[in-house]
Amino acid sequence: MKNAYLLILASFLAFGCSTDQKQSMPDTLPFQVAKAYGIENFDQVKKISYTWNVQRDSVNVFSRNWSWDIQNNEVGYSGPDTTYTYSLEMPSDSLPDADKGFINDKYWLMMPFQLAWDTGYEYEVAENVPSPLHQTNSTKLTVVYNSADGYTPGDAYDLYLDENHRILEWTFRRQNGAEGRTWTWEDVQDFGPIQLATMHRDGEGNRFIWFSDVTVE
Repeated sequence: MKNAYLLILASFLAFGCSTDQKQSMPDTLPFQVAKAYGIENFDQVKKISYTWNVQRDSVNVFSRNWSWDIQNNEVGYSGPDTTYTYSLEMPSDSLPDADKGFINDKYWLMMPFQLAWDTGYEYEVAENVPSPLHQTNSTKLTVVYNSADGYTPGDAYDLYLDENHRILEWTFRRQNGAEGRTWTWEDVQDFGPIQLATMHRDGEGNRFIWFSDVTVE
């Protein structure tokens, strides 16, 4: 499980971070999911800071600290060995390796908003589908990213939604393969004008990835 935290570092578009939500949003299911977590209030957010944690095994926890200055389009990174800040306006081939971690970790925290920000995906909807872990009746929203953009393009995500368009569980399928891994989407909390899920557990109920020290300004 040493490298499990990279499993979902996928088709996340480098240009998919626009936070201008002033124009009207389409009434599609992906946007309804984004609205359920407060995307219409995101223009009030100036900065988000958080620690991303993954349980590598029964003992070891690996953490990365992020600070996303939305107004200035800058990211602050702090890991086990180094701390620095970089601009998201840099050419994509000049971004530091840590940007892969930023994109990955941001999706674990803000996937509902990425559904509104990203453009390079197609989606399908199926009703009355049991969720993989808890067999909860849900609406299944399948998102498949294109094969051209992002760090690892072509991946797919199955989001299992409740009647309020909230995510119950999500499955990651590398390169849109038939099999994937599923985690919960829980411990949703209010952070200023938006809501974020801070815990993801596996099928045995063990915490896999979670967020601490979350602040929204």
